[in-house]
Amino acid sequence: MRIGMAEGSVGRVRRRAGVGRLRRVVTAGALVTALFGVAACTGTAPGGPAAAGSPSASTGSPATPTGAPATPSGGPPAAPAQVPDVLRFTGTTLTGAAFDAAQFAGRPVVLWFWAPWCATCASQAWTVAEIAPKYRDTVPIVGVAGLGEQRAMKDFVTEFELTGTTQVDDRKGALWKRFKVTEQSIFVIIDRTGAVVHRGFLDGEALSARVAALAGA
Repeated sequence: MRIGMAEGSVGRVRRRAGVGRLRRVVTAGALVTALFGVAACTGTAPGGPAAAGSPSASTGSPATPTGAPATPSGGPPAAPAQVPDVLRFTGTTLTGAAFDAAQFAGRPVVLWFWAPWCATCASQAWTVAEIAPKYRDTVPIVGVAGLGEQRAMKDFVTEFELTGTTQVDDRKGALWKRFKVTEQSIFVIIDRTGAVVHRGFLDGEALSARVAALAGA
């Protein structure tokens, strides 16, 4: 009888233990389900980073990075540079394109007056071809070809690799007269205010130095 009663007691304990484990499993499952439900609503696992490709939960506008420039207030745009009288002239390039010197307002510019048969001009052409691309946006160098035939001028440009530099066709001499150029090769240097700061001869070294100084001014 005692043995039977003991076995009965053991059975009841085991059944109670089984019920207890079942309750813990159910409770744990409910907790996991609740946690996944929270993650599904927020897009972020509790206590973890946002899931890849999911926007992080936030309220209001995104913060501006430290040191970022302020958004423009929509003020009026900067006024264009006033065109000085010295740059109020137009022409046609050796390629047939329209040319307007007003585009250089606010920047220093170098006008190079040359002729296709001029030996001095030929010696300077290599320097111009070398430095003009480097300073195209800061100190433009513009050739003004005169005292010759257009075919000879184009051949000169091709021979000395000046095709990347603007060359104005001035066979009639209008610009030579405007700038009082009576011989070649002559450089007319105009600073950013529109003042003529040089008119005369420059060898390759002197030209390079003047252009570099203007670019750094």
